[in-house]
Amino acid sequence: MSKIKIGIPKALLYFKYQVMWRRFFEELGFEIVVSPSTNKAILDMGIDSSIDESCTSSKIYMGHVQWLIGKCDYILVPRVVSYPDGDITCTKFHGQYDICRATFPEAKFLHYNIDYANGHTTFNAYKKMAEELGIKGSAVRAAFDLAQKTLAEYENKLEDQQDKLMQEDKLKVLVVAHPYNIYDKLIGEPVVKALEALNVNVIYGDVPNTAVMCDLSKQLSASAYWKYNKELIGAVCHYRDKIDGMVFLATFPCGPDSLAIELLVRKLGEIPMTTLVADSNFGEAGLQTRVESFIDIIEARKKGGF
Repeated sequence: MSKIKIGIPKALLYFKYQVMWRRFFEELGFEIVVSPSTNKAILDMGIDSSIDESCTSSKIYMGHVQWLIGKCDYILVPRVVSYPDGDITCTKFHGQYDICRATFPEAKFLHYNIDYANGHTTFNAYKKMAEELGIKGSAVRAAFDLAQKTLAEYENKLEDQQDKLMQEDKLKVLVVAHPYNIYDKLIGEPVVKALEALNVNVIYGDVPNTAVMCDLSKQLSASAYWKYNKELIGAVCHYRDKIDGMVFLATFPCGPDSLAIELLVRKLGEIPMTTLVADSNFGEAGLQTRVESFIDIIEARKKGGF
């Protein structure tokens, strides 16, 4: 008998939790099918299946979901609303499951609902997914615990690697961006390549411990609202005295990111910074020139040019 195939869109929370998802499902004997890295075709599919007001990141997600239809038995579309600390996410993470079900009625969706404010814990979410797939009992708990451990080890490894980069005698630029933007091939990869081509160490704002970063964010704002933005604000607080500049990378027209970037610009005007906003036409044309100009400013500043 062939294994049940779980399709995972390579967008949004994939870049935050894919290590845990993979380990959980594979431990229970399922096969994972991941959509390919974002390309223009996937973006165009997402645009066609989204309302105009959706942010580019959400449109990309819809394209990945559409690509998976017919290639797996279930498509995983998580709903993440609130965490144990009481922090909540942007509304796109609240409604993505319902939007996908309404947009693609021909597909079969597997989703978990994490909403601590209403009693929906992470383990219960994974337990319900397993039950929907026909698995109950101690195997579920064991797979969940192992998946959590695997994610923690992976995150610690990323922190260690980034700490080593911070010790190198090179320009260091903090990229302040959600993982679903900075690690996306179409949105973030051109930015990283442009910086690395100029011999810059790219420091990722999503890498440090998220709980610690949320607490650190209070240094700049006691009223920051969305969890993922608080994590990035905290990362800026963590690195502000250790970096040479910052690049803000957001997708159009993300409201939470716009507010967070405005906050950081006003509070940290002494640090060289630039903002890149990606939309459906975002690409490498002109990007290299903007990044080169930004690095020129940083280098001139370090030499006392202005």
